[in-house]
Amino acid sequence: MMGVVDLRGQILPVIDLASVTGCTPSTGLNILLITEYARSTQAFAVESVDDIVRLDWKQVLSAEGNAAGGMVTSIARLDGDQSDRLAQVLDVETILRQVMPSAGMEIDPERIGPKVDLKPGSVILAADDSLVARTMIEEGLTAMGLPYIMCKTGKEAWDQLQAISSKAQADGHAIGDKIALVLTDLEMPEMDGFTLTRNIKQDPRFSSIPVVIHSSLTGAANEAHVKNAQRAQRPRLMS
Repeated sequence: MMGVVDLRGQILPVIDLASVTGCTPSTGLNILLITEYARSTQAFAVESVDDIVRLDWKQVLSAEGNAAGGMVTSIARLDGDQSDRLAQVLDVETILRQVMPSAGMEIDPERIGPKVDLKPGSVILAADDSLVARTMIEEGLTAMGLPYIMCKTGKEAWDQLQAISSKAQADGHAIGDKIALVLTDLEMPEMDGFTLTRNIKQDPRFSSIPVVIHSSLTGAANEAHVKNAQRAQRPRLMS
């Protein structure tokens, strides 16, 4: 944390992104990138901006690992499927948690509420590309006594859903007997939460499954996107 900046009357924390990721800028930190995340605003100090691109999530591959201190969630192909230009996608949740850790317990089992009983044999299917978010979701579901299957991408969750459906059908069960709820992030590599929700609601096999969307994205535009993705049921949007 470098300090704070007064930007148009708003005091923002300033994070040295190069230092967080273990890089040494050759010309110093010359630009502040102002971002909004989880209804909070922060500034990242960076050396420069080389390019601004708009990508389809199909161009982003899951690549969680030890790169940049475990802060890389995926690799983006900047110019399409055959692109030689690749960019690492950083996990903002992990960075903010490292730089500005919570003072208390993020998941308090004693205050999370009563345990929830699902239909015997059914589980929660969850998807999130962030290690920090997955950990918090797992702790919350465990505290409520809910069995779950955790996925790292929307595509992985979609593949899991279809595999579970095929097995359930072979055993003479409905998919609702196996999946009680789908809990998904919005921005994920390979298949985002919008596409996952749309696929579920457009498929007669899955359209009755409740979908809960959680996201750090804010704003009316994202809420509108969620409503457009709905079909048989309105997903809940939590930020």
